[in-house]
Amino acid sequence: MNRRDFLKVAGLGVAASALAACAEPAPAAGNAAAEDLPVLDWQMATSWSTGLDILFGATQKFAERVKALTGGKFTITPRAGGELAKATEVLDVVSSGAVPIGHTASYYYIGKSWVMAFGTSLPFGLTASQQNAWLYNGGGLELLQEFYAKKFNVIQFPAGNTSTQMGGWFRKEINTLADLQGLKMRIPGLGGQVMSALGVQVQNIPGGEIFQALETGAIDAAEWVGPYDDEKLGLHKATGFYYFPGWWEPGPSLELQINLDEWNKLPALYQEAIKAASYEANVAMAAHYDAVNGEALERLLAGGVKLSAYSDEIMRAAQEKAFELYDAKSVEDAEFKAIYEKWMEFRARIQKWSFTNEFALLKFMAG
Repeated sequence: MNRRDFLKVAGLGVAASALAACAEPAPAAGNAAAEDLPVLDWQMATSWSTGLDILFGATQKFAERVKALTGGKFTITPRAGGELAKATEVLDVVSSGAVPIGHTASYYYIGKSWVMAFGTSLPFGLTASQQNAWLYNGGGLELLQEFYAKKFNVIQFPAGNTSTQMGGWFRKEINTLADLQGLKMRIPGLGGQVMSALGVQVQNIPGGEIFQALETGAIDAAEWVGPYDDEKLGLHKATGFYYFPGWWEPGPSLELQINLDEWNKLPALYQEAIKAASYEANVAMAAHYDAVNGEALERLLAGGVKLSAYSDEIMRAAQEKAFELYDAKSVEDAEFKAIYEKWMEFRARIQKWSFTNEFALLKFMAG
């Protein structure tokens, strides 16, 4: 496959298997166009500790693919949260141009705009496959990129998804809405807004600080991702009660954020390499989590963790409150409303299809 054909395919967001087959580094020797490409070395700010091998590992794999796709000329070095920026300030340093590229969860930044939640997940929103459908084929990515460019001078691409998350760790059983009152919980994004409306005292702290906060009693509960990562952070050692489902994150995307000025300086080949590598990272992360979470959950249960479903009372109240908040925000925030209305239209269509087909099959098999 020649370079022109590769660029055409990569721009369409080809599947990871196709990328692996066609994306060997192009030899620089004897290739005038390749010889003219610049040698670049970027530092990447991330929100993840190096111990989280799937989250941080996704950034490393992304960087490896970009380097391979550019014949070794474009090097990106991921750095752990706290090295180049605080875990919840990656967008800030990328937007300012202090760091050219970052990897983070957009809903860490809803304090700047609630629109940021759409880049990750909304409570009672889209599953991982539905989220990808909205971003890649439902107009979501175009809407978000237009917003990011105008608001932050940033261009972003989906570059990871954890699949449906768990409902968090608690130091005591949570059965009713009354049990939530005054509870101190680490939970970011609009899930935190919903929990706050239900009486929870919400905090947003980096993943690496959750265990200590639970162990010392600074917080009473916390959510992170799912069994595999939660076990790595040792959250089960500071609590005993594990809840599901993570209704606030049914299919949360993580994203690559690039300063728009730096992006515009890149050769077209480098831009296409980033697009292709981010697409691959997006698909690979969800597959990785889905492959390892089941075994991790079995280990946690064998160790004495008590697993429980949220009560119908809590689930119904949370869903009702979530959509009350969305509707209220739409009245006061035109930017949120513009995307929310399109998101809701897509959500209604794809959930009708999912319930008709996939969910019906899963329900039957589970029964």
